[in-house]
Amino acid sequence: MGLTARIRTRDGWAVSHAIVTVTDMTGAQVLRAEADAEGNVRDTTGLAPGPYTVVVTAVGYAPAAATAIVTGGRGRAEVGTVTLDRQGGTELPAPGPWTIDPAHSAVTAVARHLGFSSVRGRFTEFAGRVEIAPDEVEKSSVEAVIRAASIDTGNGMRDGHLRSPDFLDVEKYPEIAYRSTGLTAAGPDRWTVHGELTLHGVVRPVDLDLAYLGTGADPWGGTRAAFRATTELRREDFAMHYNQVVQAGIAAIGTTLKVELDVQAVQGESLPRL
Repeated sequence: MGLTARIRTRDGWAVSHAIVTVTDMTGAQVLRAEADAEGNVRDTTGLAPGPYTVVVTAVGYAPAAATAIVTGGRGRAEVGTVTLDRQGGTELPAPGPWTIDPAHSAVTAVARHLGFSSVRGRFTEFAGRVEIAPDEVEKSSVEAVIRAASIDTGNGMRDGHLRSPDFLDVEKYPEIAYRSTGLTAAGPDRWTVHGELTLHGVVRPVDLDLAYLGTGADPWGGTRAAFRATTELRREDFAMHYNQVVQAGIAAIGTTLKVELDVQAVQGESLPRL
């Protein structure tokens, strides 16, 4: 008898503080119950046969409504799983440290080539950490370090040139580092990350356009959060002035780089052993 329901976020987290209100077709409230620590509702109040409206509310989430039908003799409404959307967007990762997983992340740079095509490269060795603030997400932070010599464009000769003093000069500047200095909301699930990039011995402010893609369990017993971030860099801003003009003023390599970051971060201070 009564009401059963499971209250979850889009990412499967239990909403332990959810309130479930049941009204009949006249709008009169017939039942009110609170979810337990696992986001489950079990109320033994008997309900008369007929249709009911079930409204689920929770602080920080948009209300959700469902219809329940109680058939004769049972007096029970089985609502099933009710999914709540965070007000303002997707459910955020849990507060605390998250460790970037290089094996399931990508750091990519795209440059124009000969004025009409693109060359895409990636860095294969990097590490980083995200700290989700407990109260205000805008107080969260990120730090990352990339091994400059790990650049890979799929062409050994080109990679060697990129590692040379003409570009990254990896012998002199072996690491590329980024440290955030703040976050600004830019939409329901988007932020602008303000930070400082250290590249080729030069430190400059660089903003990242960040999208949060969601959180879920992984096959190794952990929890992962996914992010995508992009920015554009000018090589000249980081003292990389080399270029070769091939014809009529067309440069072999463009002066700007589009940087794309696809990141998976694992909850906790360290990565699991796979």
